[in-house]
Amino acid sequence: MNEVIQLMRNHRSIRKFKDEALSQETINTLVTAAQSASTSSYVQAYSIIGITDPEIKHQLREISGQSYVEHNGHLFVFIADFNRHAMLGQHLNQPVDDYFGTTESFIVGTVDAALASQNMAVAAESMGLGICYIGSLRNNMHKVIDLLQLPEHTYPLFGIVVGVPDNEGSQKERLPRKVVYHENTYQPFDYADYETYDASTADYYSKRTNGARNDKWSEQVIGMLSNKARLDVDDVVKQQGFLKQ
Repeated sequence: MNEVIQLMRNHRSIRKFKDEALSQETINTLVTAAQSASTSSYVQAYSIIGITDPEIKHQLREISGQSYVEHNGHLFVFIADFNRHAMLGQHLNQPVDDYFGTTESFIVGTVDAALASQNMAVAAESMGLGICYIGSLRNNMHKVIDLLQLPEHTYPLFGIVVGVPDNEGSQKERLPRKVVYHENTYQPFDYADYETYDASTADYYSKRTNGARNDKWSEQVIGMLSNKARLDVDDVVKQQGFLKQ
């Protein structure tokens, strides 16, 4: 197993950082790594906003409800972005606005941003830094859009906090390979394939919380999915010019 694969397999979310801001050189390195990711048809349909204003950072923490959104080495917010393409279309007198209302454009922007962010995450961890994705910025997309002054044809997807770890975090076991990797055709569901994993995750939570929790993965995830959440996301995305067709 080479160093890169070992690094990836050792990933864990870090939620406590030392009070050390990232240098501009490190920020530039991470953004360059992100930009080196694959992109659909060379479209590069994303932007990254680094948050250095303490008040904006505080308000994003309020939206998220997570203290490490404010206390970290640097906060990056990833934006699906077709605004530049809309402006280029106007500049070249070749409007492309009809494309932005399609489901395809929504997928392209989301995937491009996700690919870039994962490049950044791996790069940060290779430098000895810790990271944590912040999907909870979607708790109030309207406010994030206002705070970051996002124009039409953009929408905020998630943040990544990066910094010098103040603890080692803990690594959660992933699903068994046999339920994730299917060969040739999708294989039927069989709960027997999940029983050992459920027992393992229950043991993980029990040890981590000294017995206060013993959640099985299946119960935890289905419990979360059964509660409707972030119902405004659809309206916000359409307001920003997407999913209109």
